[in-house]
Amino acid sequence: MQNGLCALLISDLNYLDGAPAALSSEEEDEEDDDESEEASDEDDDSGAEIEDGREGFDDEDCDEGDEGEDNDGDNEDFNDPDDSELEELAEKEETRKRGCTEKQSAAALCVAVGSFSDPEDLPGLAHFLEHMVFMGSLKYPDENGFDAFLKKHGGSDNASTDCERTVFQFDVQRKYFKEALDRWAQFFIHPLMIRDAIDREVEAVDSEYQLARPSDANRKEMLFGSLARPGHPMKKFFWGNADTLKHEPKMNNIDTYTRLRDFWQRHYSAHYMTLVVQSKETLDTLEKWVTEIFSEIPNNGLPKPSFGHLTQPFDTPEFHKLYRVVPIRKVHSLSITWALPPQEQYYRVKPLHYISWLVGHEGKGSVLSFLRKKFWALALYGGNGETGFEQNSTYSIFSISVTLTDEGYKHFYEVAHVVFQYVKMLQKRGPDKRIWEEIQKIEANEFHYQEQTDPVDYVESLCENMQLFQKEDFLTGDQLLFEYKPEIIADALNQLSPQRANLVLLSAANEGQCHLKERWFGTQYSVEDIDKYWSDLWASDFELNQDLHLPEENKYIATDFALKVADCPETEYPAKTLSTQQGCLWYRKDDKFKIPKGYVRFHLISPLIQQSAENIVLFDTFVNILSHNLGEPAYEADVAQLEYKLVAGEHGLVIRVKGFNHKLPLLFQLIIDYLSDFSFTPAVFEMITEQLKKTYFNILIKPETLAKDVRLLILEHSRWSMIDKYQTLMNGLSIESLSSFVKAFKSQLFVEGLVQGNFTSREAKDFLNYVVQKLQFAPLAHPCPVQFRVVDLPNTHLLCKVKTLNKGDANSEVTVYYQVRCSLGVRWPVPSGRCCPSPLF
Repeated sequence: MQNGLCALLISDLNYLDGAPAALSSEEEDEEDDDESEEASDEDDDSGAEIEDGREGFDDEDCDEGDEGEDNDGDNEDFNDPDDSELEELAEKEETRKRGCTEKQSAAALCVAVGSFSDPEDLPGLAHFLEHMVFMGSLKYPDENGFDAFLKKHGGSDNASTDCERTVFQFDVQRKYFKEALDRWAQFFIHPLMIRDAIDREVEAVDSEYQLARPSDANRKEMLFGSLARPGHPMKKFFWGNADTLKHEPKMNNIDTYTRLRDFWQRHYSAHYMTLVVQSKETLDTLEKWVTEIFSEIPNNGLPKPSFGHLTQPFDTPEFHKLYRVVPIRKVHSLSITWALPPQEQYYRVKPLHYISWLVGHEGKGSVLSFLRKKFWALALYGGNGETGFEQNSTYSIFSISVTLTDEGYKHFYEVAHVVFQYVKMLQKRGPDKRIWEEIQKIEANEFHYQEQTDPVDYVESLCENMQLFQKEDFLTGDQLLFEYKPEIIADALNQLSPQRANLVLLSAANEGQCHLKERWFGTQYSVEDIDKYWSDLWASDFELNQDLHLPEENKYIATDFALKVADCPETEYPAKTLSTQQGCLWYRKDDKFKIPKGYVRFHLISPLIQQSAENIVLFDTFVNILSHNLGEPAYEADVAQLEYKLVAGEHGLVIRVKGFNHKLPLLFQLIIDYLSDFSFTPAVFEMITEQLKKTYFNILIKPETLAKDVRLLILEHSRWSMIDKYQTLMNGLSIESLSSFVKAFKSQLFVEGLVQGNFTSREAKDFLNYVVQKLQFAPLAHPCPVQFRVVDLPNTHLLCKVKTLNKGDANSEVTVYYQVRCSLGVRWPVPSGRCCPSPLF
């Protein structure tokens, strides 16, 4: 556009039959039609899950989200995704509601300015401005008018502030899209930002800050930033709060309002902005709308903010130390972190992606495989989160975070040494073209067969891509590997030396040893030199570990993408195709999306689980040991985009498998084989039960998960609370009791399965037949009981108050529950219950 704004237009005319077309317009009228497909995944990680609301034994400390994100969950990192069945149902209900109407139209705008540009005397100003620009405009002065307009027409909006970028996005029903675009654009053309709104919105920013404080991921990030060299923007307090934006400016005679307007005029300029719109209109119509509406955004002609000239923020003696930190959660975690030169320009090679793929591998020869055999670690994550904090124009972070067992905590230096041995092996071998091409193939397969995402998520991603990549890579630059350049990979690898690493050890056992306190989040920590023995060893040419080696060729990578020919009449909904005393199977072939993928869910139902709190705890232990046993053999399938999850459900084991159908049966059979031949050692039993204690505790200290547990305790018949489970586990379990429970569980079952996607009905039946033949269980003596029975609440107001277990958490949680009757004439719990007795549908 003439004012310098760069726009990408997506005409979504045929979104069900093909990918949307895209048009890029920048100053001149240019057409550059590209195909794009959108990705979405309800649970894109594999492992074990406890249905009460906490993901297995994942650690929340390997990767953090954007600073200052609004209304975007609890700001935990994506490796601790609080992924309960209940929340999944809520997401599906939201998707279902949207599916009842036509697909939403959406728009997103990215401004090339963020918290790095905060003035020294007003920390958090960029985040605060993100809030204030939405408080009415000259054309639409109502302070909350835009939000009200969106809510009235089925839409939503959000915004987030990162280090060097700020993103705004919204979606709405198509017929109101043009009006919504005009209302939204006015915030960038002439926002009111009236003085009277400042105090109210400061409280909103402060509330986000208070919500973020109990997050160990955020606390560690703030501590990490405090280690930066003086004067570097990474040392700033990005969130902002009432002190930095209200009380301190008042004491120092700073006019926040004037500074806010100055900041907007300086940084919210059209030539800093990238815009993406997606709707079912033609490209010509979208181009007309965008030109009419967004050409009014002013261009101040000033150069964009730039920080690439700054020196490395963490190349200081204070960085290369051992930091002990007291976490909120009960967890042992060791993070090893390096600060590298900026890597954004190497997006076509993705050197850090290649390295993280190998470091984070869990198969034979991997770091985690070795540490698990030593009973030192439960999980390991490596890489760069690609947030502004971890990757920007001044540096890139590479981190390896290991979730330690109690024994691993005692040997954390040895754990770090194993990591350094693996990295040294990679450095000596150099980049491996076979592995790089294997990663490239997997990523390409996933990209070409992506599922549709919500348009608002898609446009949000693309508007940031436009700030980072060349025009021809807007749609693909964040996903595909384009060029194999071993010298670039080797350069990044060679910088991962022990002498340049920072070690952070998180553990409640650090309590009493940490006498320093981080200013903003109050994190207790200590700093010390790395132990001399290990420091000297790592400075020498130490020996390699012969148990550590590169992964073998991956047998789970799909190569057959042919669509199957149906062998039975098509049905609108899954139909029961097999029914016996031992189980039943529901099946439906994909006739809509026509992609070579399959979705398989099996529920192994047993009345044994709900008989006592001890049985539930034994079941949780069993499922987590099973997941632990599968960690190494199933990892290759996981990285080949075959996802699996084992859910310790209230009434049985739920096995969820999905991905390319070509190799999906191999993964499913592997899981059933390990279930059939289940075994464990005393050491594994002790490790898992100790970690399960931490998992239960971490559920209880979060207000939202505690509130959900209490609500369901009130509503569900014969429910055992998380407190019951925690106390039972603290009282102790025996190995013999677990062995007896597992034997009894596997002896009598009812198995209900669902197979959907690119499978024939004969292939679908093979899944159930394999379960029955392999497990050799007897049918249940009595019919499968109705599940999810809910108490019929009395017609009166009820109030339950619960004191939080985390005394340092200033946040509260309020759950308002309404019970209404559904069309079947029974009580329908809102929002999380189900009338249907089957958990599969």
